[in-house]
Amino acid sequence: MTGPLKLKRPPSHTGAIAAVLGAVLVAAFFASVAIGAVSLSLDAVLRAIAGRFSASAADPEAVLAETVVWDLRLARVLTAVIIGASLATCGAAMQGLFGNPLADPGIIGVSSGASLGAIVVVVLQISTFGLWTLPVGAFLAGTATTFVIYALARPGKTGGDNSKLLLVGIAVNAIGGAFAGYLTYLATAEQLQSLTFWSMGSLSSAKWVTVGISAPPTVVGIVLLYRWSRQLDLLALGERQARHLGVDVKRLRRKLIFVTALLVAAAVSFNGTIGFVGLVIPHLFRLMIGPAHRLLIPFSAAGGALLVMLADLAARTLDPPSEIPIGVIMGSLGGPFFLWMIYRSRRFGISAS
Repeated sequence: MTGPLKLKRPPSHTGAIAAVLGAVLVAAFFASVAIGAVSLSLDAVLRAIAGRFSASAADPEAVLAETVVWDLRLARVLTAVIIGASLATCGAAMQGLFGNPLADPGIIGVSSGASLGAIVVVVLQISTFGLWTLPVGAFLAGTATTFVIYALARPGKTGGDNSKLLLVGIAVNAIGGAFAGYLTYLATAEQLQSLTFWSMGSLSSAKWVTVGISAPPTVVGIVLLYRWSRQLDLLALGERQARHLGVDVKRLRRKLIFVTALLVAAAVSFNGTIGFVGLVIPHLFRLMIGPAHRLLIPFSAAGGALLVMLADLAARTLDPPSEIPIGVIMGSLGGPFFLWMIYRSRRFGISAS
């Protein structure tokens, strides 16, 4: 990045992009619920959703459809929405916080830190807060990791330093990976099997109870980031300029670190590490609608939800009856995209404008 992010007026086609995104998101939602080992028609899905709230008798086919939709598919699809929205909005906020379009929870190590906290809870069998212990552990570790990363890769007067941020991310990921590897070595055979699949990311363990735990922090985090959109826009101009315009940079920085760690914890606590969502989606929408966060935050949330839903649908259907870890799907998409961004930054200088 060669300078601070520049703010532009939203393009005139933003409404059309929103309409298309909304339509595709709804279509992907129903497709994800309908397609699988037992495929259902759209009519069967709608009747199954409505049937849960109806006391009328149903035929065996309707009972089967209702079981598939409510007990197998719907919680999983909602989990994909939560993960995608969390990681994408987190990526958009981190890119504003660091003044760097390469900032991503996975690449700079925040996801690694949060995952380490979850692994500690699993391997040491900590259960202090019941079902909340796993997300609490991920949140605490993610918060500490984000503070460390920000302290080491804090943006300068002219914006973020790509090489510095990436080097810090490499170091943090290496340290987190080393500790996670040691804990995996200590794990029992049952824990090891779970951790191995979990480390590649999977939505197979999605349940309504985990949706209930992950959804509130996701909604709260996204709403808070949206409320701070104007401050994020000013911070993108550089810390000095933001201070001159009345932003309490130190307080805003603490709030952003807290909320981004909360969102990462909500995403990785029960489903493992899923990379590149926070890099790909905010960058694409920044190119399409501009860097204004009042639009970028909601568009990123919707785009992230769409991407993870489609990735999970591919993971479930490409090699039936086996399931490909969703982290493999995202890595195959995000890796080339990240290399393209590196190439673009070296040749042209990355700009989020």
